[in-house]
Amino acid sequence: MTGAGLPRIGRMSTAPALPAFEAIAPEAAGMPLYRSVQRALLQAIECGACPPGATLPAEPGLARAFGVSIGTLRRAVDELVAEHILVRRQGRGTFVATHSADRFLFQFFHVERADGLREAPTVELVSFERVRLDEPVAERLGLPAGASAFQVENRLALQGRAVVLDRLTLPAGLFKGLTEKRLRERPGTLYQLYQSEFGITVVRVRERARAVAADRRVSRLLGLAIGLPVMQVHRVALGFGDRPVEHRESLIDTSRHDYVNLLSRPR
Repeated sequence: MTGAGLPRIGRMSTAPALPAFEAIAPEAAGMPLYRSVQRALLQAIECGACPPGATLPAEPGLARAFGVSIGTLRRAVDELVAEHILVRRQGRGTFVATHSADRFLFQFFHVERADGLREAPTVELVSFERVRLDEPVAERLGLPAGASAFQVENRLALQGRAVVLDRLTLPAGLFKGLTEKRLRERPGTLYQLYQSEFGITVVRVRERARAVAADRRVSRLLGLAIGLPVMQVHRVALGFGDRPVEHRESLIDTSRHDYVNLLSRPR
């Protein structure tokens, strides 16, 4: 059964094949009309009917399909563009966003040199192992303690100097078949790997930060004296529906680098 605004099972014959959308009855929406359009588009993206990289139909056609004004349609699309789920390309149309190196650098990587220089880090895989989730990380991932997971440790260098030590925890149930070899040989960023090989799109992240003292391992891997302060950031990466897909602990040497985040209005 299809609901108002949801894609039908049958698809249009054009290439690439995209879903046909049903008109939304304003009286049945139960929310602002643009929100209903936004939700229908998001559900089509989440279920794979509009896959990463797909081009959306032109806005006038989409508006007619939903039975809404062009202004309502554009407001819904604007919201998804602001959330980096859709991307507009001048003269080419609107696309379902993919995880690119540029998107990683400007949306998800917040460390830059104190003078404002921002560049992609060089990533070195330090360790890869299968673990059981401890209680704090399990709680952040919404999983039971003891659940199976992959733990990955990466050292990130900027301007030839080790600056960040990342410890990632990935639920084994979401990343079936992940191996150290696949990590080492990935052609792009980790988030590109998640999206292209595991169908997981990181939409947003939730972070908490504090200052801690460098322990012996951090001291060795980042070249710091034991006990020096470093910035500790706990990040939970969220997929569609705010589903936790990754926990990441980052330990950052801020002696020459800053943690910079551009804040936007809340949803």
